Amino acid sequence: MPTATLRQVESLQPSQPSQDGDGVKIKRIHDFGGGLDPFLMLDELGSDRPDDYIGGFPSHPHRGIQTLTYVIHGGLTHEDHLNHSSTINAGDAQWMHTGRGIIHSEMPLTDNQGLHAFQLWLNLAASEKMSPAEYRDVRGSEMPRLAGGGAELIALGGRWTRDDGETVQGPLDALAGQGGVAHVTLAATGELILRSDAPTLLVYVFQGELAVGDALVPAGHLARVTAGDHLALSSTSGGQALLLAGTPHSEPVAHYGPFVMNSHAELEQALQEYRNGTFPG
Repeated sequence: MPTATLRQVESLQPSQPSQDGDGVKIKRIHDFGGGLDPFLMLDELGSDRPDDYIGGFPSHPHRGIQTLTYVIHGGLTHEDHLNHSSTINAGDAQWMHTGRGIIHSEMPLTDNQGLHAFQLWLNLAASEKMSPAEYRDVRGSEMPRLAGGGAELIALGGRWTRDDGETVQGPLDALAGQGGVAHVTLAATGELILRSDAPTLLVYVFQGELAVGDALVPAGHLARVTAGDHLALSSTSGGQALLLAGTPHSEPVAHYGPFVMNSHAELEQALQEYRNGTFPG
């Protein structure tokens, strides 16, 4: 039997306070230089003060990416120019393949714990950037779970395998870059060991503190881990994290606002189309 190679923290990136849309306060991690490839950005929306988020995200365009929105508390209502209209609540997710273009809005809802949600941007490969737009909702009841050892993993997308061989496959099966996304909760003294040799593997801790391999990662930090085939997560006092796995595109990235393409000329084309009313083409 080959020896397992445990993946360790290679780098830590703290989230930064920011705002987007109509003054929505967020914590943001981004890297449009390829450091998180195929991922581009992760926003955490979290507040029990409606003034921090109630303005939402009025109508705006996108091209060249996928977005994945996941709700912990509260909810979001989506509408777009393709006549998709739906609301996701706690435990639900929505996936948007913007392709050559989509114009949409996202308006927040609240529950007795306020709003807590995430939006992840995934980069599309050059061959997919001008493909038709798609949209899909996934309910929490559709997401399979791995549970045991004081740990629970909820699979939104991708294939996740525990060290004992038990495997779940998330319902979002078309994430860019062969992407996988999971929500992990560890109780006090909980532990979870996963088999994963994904070239890009990221852990964003958003509650408590987790040990990722031999390193402690506090809330609000994204850990990129080294190459290997196993990921060990544990916590002395409990915590929660998002796991992101994928395969880099290793292509040039040109970014301006809601558009992510491969060249500045392609960005200029998207901006011109939006200005003259022909977007998304």
